[in-house]
Amino acid sequence: MNENNFLGTILAGGKSSRFGEDKSTTKLGDKTLLDHTVGKIKNEFTEILVISNNKELNFKNNKIHVVEDCIEGQLGPLVGILTAMKWVLKNKKKYKWIASFPCDTPFFDTKIINELKIKVKETSKKLIFLNSNKKRHNIFGLWSLDLIEILEKDIKNNFRKVELWADKVGYENININREKFDRFLNINTKNDLEEAKENLDKI
Repeated sequence: MNENNFLGTILAGGKSSRFGEDKSTTKLGDKTLLDHTVGKIKNEFTEILVISNNKELNFKNNKIHVVEDCIEGQLGPLVGILTAMKWVLKNKKKYKWIASFPCDTPFFDTKIINELKIKVKETSKKLIFLNSNKKRHNIFGLWSLDLIEILEKDIKNNFRKVELWADKVGYENININREKFDRFLNINTKNDLEEAKENLDKI
C-alpha cells in the first residue's frame, strides 16, 4: 500500500461557538487539543495539513503545514476538506485521499488509521467513514480527490452538513467496536473538557 496516497488532515477551522474560544489551542493536560491530535497521527503520514484560521499557529516540524479555509466565513468541515484537496493540487502533490481528523477528539485509537487505509482496497466508494454504536463519525474519514469538482460545486450551492452531502454522493462505513469509555468524546463545551480531564490517562 502506497503511504503517499494519503494526506493527514486535521480540521481546526471551526468557530468553537459552544466552547467560547478557539478550542484547538485549549490545554488538556500539558498539550493543546490540536497538539494531542498532531501527536497521534504525525508518524502515520508523510505530511500533515492543519486547516485553521488561527494566524498564530506555528509548527516547527516541516512536515506540518497550516492552511486557512479556501472560502472565508468558517462554513464548516466540507470547506476544510475542499481546502485540503485544493492544497494538494496547487502544490502538485500525488495524494489521492484526504484522511480527516477533528482537532477536538483526542482519545481516538490510532488503529483506526490503518483500518481506513485498508478499506480503500475493499470498496469502490470515494468516501469512507467510521461508525460505532450506530453513530457515524463524519469527520473521521477518507475523501477521494476524485470528489473535488462535485464537492466545490455543492458547497457553492450551499451544502454545509457533512451527513447530508455524504448521503448524496454515497459512502462506505467501517463498523468498529467501542469500549465502555467513548474514545470519540468530542470536546464541544467546557463540560466536555472537564470530562476529558477526568479521563486524561486514557489518551
